[in-house]
Amino acid sequence: MTLAITKVPQVYLYGVIDADAPQRFEALVRSGKIPRGSDIYLSSPSGDLRAGLALGRLFRAGAMVTHLGTPRRSLRSGYANKTAFCVDACTYAYFGGLYRWAPTGFDRIGLSPHSAMDPKAGDTAQAQQTSNDVASYLTDMDVDLGEFTPTLTTSHDAVVWLTADQMTANGLANNGRLPLTAKTVLLPPMPTLELNQDDRHGSHRLVLQCRPGNVTLTAYDFVGKTRAREIVSHATRSYFEVNQQEVLTEQHDGVSVVDDAVVITRPYPSTELVDLLSAHTIGAWAGGRTSAFRYGFTIKLYPARDAIKDYYNACWRAAPWPARQKAAKAG
Repeated sequence: MTLAITKVPQVYLYGVIDADAPQRFEALVRSGKIPRGSDIYLSSPSGDLRAGLALGRLFRAGAMVTHLGTPRRSLRSGYANKTAFCVDACTYAYFGGLYRWAPTGFDRIGLSPHSAMDPKAGDTAQAQQTSNDVASYLTDMDVDLGEFTPTLTTSHDAVVWLTADQMTANGLANNGRLPLTAKTVLLPPMPTLELNQDDRHGSHRLVLQCRPGNVTLTAYDFVGKTRAREIVSHATRSYFEVNQQEVLTEQHDGVSVVDDAVVITRPYPSTELVDLLSAHTIGAWAGGRTSAFRYGFTIKLYPARDAIKDYYNACWRAAPWPARQKAAKAG
């Protein structure tokens, strides 16, 4: 396997994944030439299965980001990007990325039937051990091939190719975002909904708190104290977005630094809380004098739909009767 490092850092691993590839990769990690969180671009049509698993574990330990891709070359040299192919050992290595980008363009990723078995081992105890190692690896990587297992065990094709839509729908690719988590406290006097999401740019949190007579929406963008101060110093306005439509805007105020986070907080109209039941996205943003400065995040709400509904019902029960009547009239 050939390894190339660019300045971004972007690391390209292409060619056959040989048994020693993990050791060479790990040596470069230890030397600091491949830093934590690097982007790893893969293209390998074949290779040593155990080496692929070992590479994947190194990727996850370093919180690295996996893509498909081949090294960029100057068009003047007569060589442009080629289509990347990632099969078997390469595909399992790809699953080790903390953030995994689905293939784009003509790049292709797949698994051959019975790819979890070592082709050199045959129908032996060693083959069964390899299968067990693959199953354990997928569990550790939180990757589930369940939907594809029947095809992988019965297909007569040389390779079962995975589409980008299939991969994102089944969690094989996450396109830079870890799964959204929701926490709720539904008992009075202050029902609370907390949404948390990590992506490759940091950690984000939205908190809705329902008190008698009012609802508060607070956003936390954990970017580090130095970066948070820089963002707030340049912000002249802050706002939330629901379905990419700007709401709750404030000029010259409403955004602050708390510990290592940029914090935006607003009273949220209780009569509009029902809109969150069907909203697709919610975001929090700080902006500057020009459109060139805009910093914040957006969260897709559909994974937390049940938690939002439970919170809404708890908040409704906790609201005083005047607020209920006003909300009922608005509805």
